[in-house]
Amino acid sequence: MDNNFRNMDLLPAYDKLRQAARHPYDLRMPEALNPQRLAGYIAHAGSYRLLYATQRVDDSTLELLRELAEQSGAVEQFKMMKRGAVMNRIEGFASENRRVLHTASRDIFSASPENPEAAGQAQCELDKLRNFLADLETGRLGNARGEMFTNLVNIGIGGSDLGPRAVYLALKPFSRPDRRVLFISNVDPDDCVAVLKDLDLSRTLVAVVSKSGATLETLTNEALAKKAFRGAGLDPARHFLAVTGENSPMNDPGRYLRSFYLFDYICGRYSTSSLVGGLLLSFAIGFDNFQKFLEGANRIDRAAEEPDLKRNLPLLLAMLGIWNRNFLNCETLAILPYSQALSRFVAHLQQCDMESNGKSINRQGGALAYHTGPVIWGEPGTNGQHSFYQALHQGTAVVPCEFIGFRHSQYREDLVVDRTSSQEKLVANLLAQAVGLATGAESRNPNRRFPGNRPGSILLAERLTPETMGELLAIYESKIAFQGFVWNINSFDQEGVQLGKVLADRLLGLVADGSIADPLGRAILKSAAFGDGE
Repeated sequence: MDNNFRNMDLLPAYDKLRQAARHPYDLRMPEALNPQRLAGYIAHAGSYRLLYATQRVDDSTLELLRELAEQSGAVEQFKMMKRGAVMNRIEGFASENRRVLHTASRDIFSASPENPEAAGQAQCELDKLRNFLADLETGRLGNARGEMFTNLVNIGIGGSDLGPRAVYLALKPFSRPDRRVLFISNVDPDDCVAVLKDLDLSRTLVAVVSKSGATLETLTNEALAKKAFRGAGLDPARHFLAVTGENSPMNDPGRYLRSFYLFDYICGRYSTSSLVGGLLLSFAIGFDNFQKFLEGANRIDRAAEEPDLKRNLPLLLAMLGIWNRNFLNCETLAILPYSQALSRFVAHLQQCDMESNGKSINRQGGALAYHTGPVIWGEPGTNGQHSFYQALHQGTAVVPCEFIGFRHSQYREDLVVDRTSSQEKLVANLLAQAVGLATGAESRNPNRRFPGNRPGSILLAERLTPETMGELLAIYESKIAFQGFVWNINSFDQEGVQLGKVLADRLLGLVADGSIADPLGRAILKSAAFGDGE
C-alpha cells in the first residue's frame, strides 16, 4: 500500500472545509429548495437516484468535498482494493496484512475482472453451489427417506448472520414457496432451541458458517443443533453443510454433507455476496435470482470507479457523510428505509459501518485528531415516525438522515384508501420527512417550532428486487470503504471485538475448571454471573 496516504487533516481542502462549515447552506431560507436545486442535486448509479438537495451543501462546498476526495486518492485506493492490493494492514505493526476482495465475488460478470485469480475462485464456488442446488432439485440429494429438503438453518454470527439475514428478509417475496430459511446466531441457548423446536428436522439442512472454523458462538450452537438432530434419530453428517476457509478444521467431509469456501481476503461483514450469503439465498430465491443480486452489486462496483464526484453516487454519499461528521459535528447517522422488507438492513449496516470505521488510529498506527465513523441506527418508516422522529425534528442533537425508498411495492398488492394507495402514502411520508427536517417550521408556540437545518438525503429506486438489493448493498459497502480511505484508517480489520472475547475465555476457563487463581476473574465471578465464585 502507498505510504504517501495522509491523514485527512493534512490535506489542503480540510482547512477550507472547516472555514466553509462556519456558514453552511441554510435550508430554511426562502426558496432554499428551489426547483433548480432540486433538479440539479441528483446523482445516479444503477437503478438508484440520490436526491441530496436537503443536505447543507452548496456548489462551493461540493467542490471542496471533491478536492478532499481527490487529494485522499479515494477512487484510486478503491481501484487498488479491487485489483488486490494489501489494504487490510497497519504499517509497522502486527496486523492481518490481507487483500480486500469482496468485490471479486461479483466481478465474475466483467469481461476483464479486476483480479482474475479471485474471480476464478469465486466462479469455482458458484459452480459448486449450482451443482449442489441441482442435486437438491432433482432429488439426488435428499434425506434418508428420499424426501426433499424444505428448510435451511443458517448458524453464524456477525457478518455470517446480519448481512445474509437482512438480504433474505428483503427478498422474501422472491422465495420459493416450498423452502424457507431460519437463523441461529446468539450463543443464548434459547435462540437455538426456539428455532429448532418446531422444525421437521428430517427435512432440514443446517449451514454452519465460520471462516476460521473456530468461532465460539457458532461452534457452540452447532453442537446444540447436532444434539437435536441426534435426538431425532438423524445423522448430522447427512444434514450439515460447512461454509468455511479451505484450511479450516470445519473442512471435513466426514462431518459435513458439502463444504463451500470463504477466502481470507473477504471480511465477514462484506461476505454477503460470497457463499456466506449465496448458499442460503440461492436455496431460498433460486440461483438465477442470486445471480441477479450479484449483477446488481457488480454494476455499483464499477460505477464507484467514476472519478467525477457528482457522477459517483457511493463516493458522493461518503463525502456528504464526512461533511456532516467532521465539519458539522454530527455524531450519529439515522438510516431510514421506507420498506418493511429492509427491517434488518440497518442492523447489517450498523455492523458493516461501525466495525469498519469505528477506529481511532490511522494506517500508520498513529492517533487521529478528528472523528471517524458515526453511530449508525434506524428503523423502517413509517413505524419510526411514531417512535423516535420527535427527537429528529426537535431534539437538541442534529441527526443526519439517509432515507431509502421505492416507488412500487414488492408484492404489487395495494388498495386505494382516501384517494391514495398505501405505497403512495409511504413514499409521500418519506419525502415529507426529508423536507420537514430540512426546512423546519416557525410558530409563535415554541412547542410547535421546528428548527430545521436537519440534513438528509434520499436513495430512491423503482422496486426492491434481487438486482436492486445487490445495488443497494454495494452502494453502502463502497460508501464505507471510501470514508475509510479519506480518514486514512483500516476499514477491514476488527481488533475492537477481541478484548471482550479474551476476557470471556478467561471467565469460561474459571467456570470450567473451578479455578479461582485469576484475580480479575475471581472478582467478576463473585459479583455477578456464576454465583459467588467460592
